[in-house]
Amino acid sequence: MTEVATATSALFDHVASAENAVRHFRGRLAYETDVSDVRAALDSDARGFTLIDTRNDQAWAQGHVPGAVHLPTRRIRDEVADLVPAGTPVVVYCWGPGCNGATRAALELALLGYPVKEMIGGFEYWVREGFAFETADGPVQPAVDATVNVAPAAVPAGQSVGAISCAC
Repeated sequence: MTEVATATSALFDHVASAENAVRHFRGRLAYETDVSDVRAALDSDARGFTLIDTRNDQAWAQGHVPGAVHLPTRRIRDEVADLVPAGTPVVVYCWGPGCNGATRAALELALLGYPVKEMIGGFEYWVREGFAFETADGPVQPAVDATVNVAPAAVPAGQSVGAISCAC
């Protein structure tokens, strides 16, 4: 028999109903995606979206996701129609979770009528997951950051296993 815990912690003094939680989390999934899902979509035959890097020229030159279009937020209004056909779904990213540049870009694109999602984690988590990226000097294959990946619990003696990306 499974025991049901009762919430007595102050953490749950204010908690949404299940119905409101469904609305909230379903809404987040409508507006956000993550680096693993973007990579899988880029690797698929049915891509169906444009990935936009919204950072400045220096950041783009230092590294960007292969296949991304470079369109800094300040240039979206004037240039997006020349780069992305109207109605094309768009995924935007900026540096990382500590930056709201992608959120600003997503808002601008939505105001222009584009269906848009924000890639949470941004370029920072793309690199930390160990996904290849391009620079002005060529492609880079970074090491996986073990703090954002899960290693297997048991590894047979004499064998090494790389970190495993989130398999949510």
